[in-house]
Amino acid sequence: MTDNSVPLLDAAGLKRLGEGHSRAACAQCAAIRAPGWEAMPGGFERDGLRKVGTVRRPEVEDPTLAEYHPGGTNGWSAEAPIAPAFFPYNRCDAWQCVQCGRPFLRYTEYGGYYVEERIRELRPELVVDTQP
Repeated sequence: MTDNSVPLLDAAGLKRLGEGHSRAACAQCAAIRAPGWEAMPGGFERDGLRKVGTVRRPEVEDPTLAEYHPGGTNGWSAEAPIAPAFFPYNRCDAWQCVQCGRPFLRYTEYGGYYVEERIRELRPELVVDTQP
């Protein structure tokens, strides 16, 4: 289900969002060091981020679980491409720090015995527009 209150972002939209803000952390978001996917820091005040977009396509009922790693990266790599049509980006929302505007991607990982909220800094130079 897609949140209709925020815009749907494709690769171009993610690049624009990432290019429009500094990557420098402020006091509000400094606890998030997420060049690659990481668990949301336990003590981080989530209201310090605001949702500004989604990558979840409303017409896609069951998005692919395939990942995109042509350069040999993996899901945890800081240099892994941000490919909106691939997992986990196809299940992400875009967020910004309420103080400095630093952009992030977030999704929830549902494992066999756990649920973990994950976050990654949105680096526009890593965004790629490719399809499965």
